[in-house]
Amino acid sequence: MRFGCCADIRDAGLLHEAGFDFIECTVTSLVPERDEDFPEILQLYQESPLPVEVCNIFLPGTLKITGENVDQAAIKQYLEKALPRVKQIGVDTIVFGSGGARSLPEGFSRHKGEPQIIEFLHLAADYAEPLGLTIVIEPLNREESNIINSIPEAVQFAKKVNRKSIQVLADFYHMEEEKEQLDHLVTYKDYIRHVHVADTDRQAPGKGSYPYPEFNRSLNLAQYNGRISIESKWNDFEQELADARRFLAQSLSVSVN
Repeated sequence: MRFGCCADIRDAGLLHEAGFDFIECTVTSLVPERDEDFPEILQLYQESPLPVEVCNIFLPGTLKITGENVDQAAIKQYLEKALPRVKQIGVDTIVFGSGGARSLPEGFSRHKGEPQIIEFLHLAADYAEPLGLTIVIEPLNREESNIINSIPEAVQFAKKVNRKSIQVLADFYHMEEEKEQLDHLVTYKDYIRHVHVADTDRQAPGKGSYPYPEFNRSLNLAQYNGRISIESKWNDFEQELADARRFLAQSLSVSVN
């Protein structure tokens, strides 16, 4: 397994010192309000001591993909700009969480919203596939989104889109918040291409009481040996990093049996 952490690119040095294998940054950081600011941002990514292999926060919360006021032209313009930049910094996987962008507006039916999300994923795939990018649908707990709240639901969207670039992410924090059974990691293993972890109250791994032994067992049964990123809150980011990395290395391991 390869262990990474969701963080600002300016913290890549700290992650490198703590022993992480990669850093996971945001897509939105690559699309500043002013295009003339991008070269300076790109330089930060190019000078990173760690590879940037994954990007999260695919869409800004203001760029709605569901509801009565979806601006398809703005969505296309964003994808045309963002995805080549994602590729440019060496990323191969994009996390589609984006609860603010995808959540259904109050009073807006799921019957109308689902096709809109599917339409967006098809459009994103059109831009991602020529670049060799994979988009993983992230289930979020109901406090963060009112649609796609479990791995089975994410898989159903992936199946409906039926594009090679559209897969699924498993997030230990959201699974625990939704009381989702861990054996979904095994049942839907063919779709899971990335994993996020945290601990109780979204603390750093090792700071809470999440059932990491059971989580590790399910990952092993699923024969998952891919990337795992910490996505958590930090009380003392610099001090806690090394402990979190050490905890993951001790708690999550590929079985040799």
